[in-house]
Amino acid sequence: MSSPPTADPHTVRTRYWRRLDDGRVRCELCPRACSLREGQRGLCFVRECRDGEIVLTSYGRSSGFCVDPIEKKPLNHFHPGSAVLSFGTAGCNLACKFCQNWDISKSREVDTLAAAAGPEAIADAAARHGCHSVAFTYNDPVIFHEYAIDVAAACRERGIASVAVTAGYVCAEPRAEFYQYMNAANVDLKAFSDDFYYRLTGARIAPVLETLEYIVHETDTWLEITCLLIPGWNDSEAEVSAMAEWIAEHLGPEVPLHFSAFHPDWKMRDVPPTPPATVRAARATARARGLRYVYTGNIDDREGDATPCHACGHVVIQRAWYEIVSYDLDASGRCGHCGAQCAGRFSASAGRWGRRRLPIAIDA
Repeated sequence: MSSPPTADPHTVRTRYWRRLDDGRVRCELCPRACSLREGQRGLCFVRECRDGEIVLTSYGRSSGFCVDPIEKKPLNHFHPGSAVLSFGTAGCNLACKFCQNWDISKSREVDTLAAAAGPEAIADAAARHGCHSVAFTYNDPVIFHEYAIDVAAACRERGIASVAVTAGYVCAEPRAEFYQYMNAANVDLKAFSDDFYYRLTGARIAPVLETLEYIVHETDTWLEITCLLIPGWNDSEAEVSAMAEWIAEHLGPEVPLHFSAFHPDWKMRDVPPTPPATVRAARATARARGLRYVYTGNIDDREGDATPCHACGHVVIQRAWYEIVSYDLDASGRCGHCGAQCAGRFSASAGRWGRRRLPIAIDA
């Protein structure tokens, strides 16, 4: 559990920081390494230098709670059809000019955090609503590290899984602690270019790639990857090929990859939406480079929603947007046609949550 709260119940002490010789305090949670003087906040907005240390100011506060299909995270190989209780806070440790959740992640208003709930209350609500898992999403859980871990611990006691939807921009020590508690993660790989990361997110790609390799090779956390294709920026065949080849070589061909269509938002409203043909072409390119499970998102694409058996080609899961239409896997994830193993975490039958989105209130 996190350190005891300060006088403010939503502000807690943290571990990943150190004092500098010039009087500042350096946050060592993520590679941004914000060096702060008393009263200053990091780029993430929710971590502040107070009384000579770094505190988290959003503990137990959320921008809202909603029960979603797990496919919306997106996770297609983690108990398909199940319900997930989703929530986030405010702020982010990246500065993506194309952010699709900018009203939450870029918020600098305390009023954004209108819902309050402690770890036990969230776990109780997830159980009450029949959720298989809880997802830390909408903004990056790295920045509310202590809160996310405490929620995950409370959920684990009730047999509820924890899911991180993240950009993967985190330092090694807090990363190791964080993923001890995560059962699944979807990491947003923004592009396969350090120039893109620097110019459009204010970050670097190397720590993200390190996180991906860490999850696959050092943890039991199930991993899927999402890439938002932005016309003219990261959608070339050469870049998609390089990304797919790196994933196949460094992570393995069984890691699912989701390509999603961009829509104009935040500071990139002058960029046109991604044509569906571009998303489908990226899927074809990644499959040709050896990836077994490649999906399309934000477009109507029955083929791009389907999970084929890598051995015989039989469609073992057919989806319509976020709803399971057909399911032909046993409890261990073996194909009902040829018996080949499908990578992922599966149940004997698909969940029945469907495509519903159910906002809920939680008593703190």
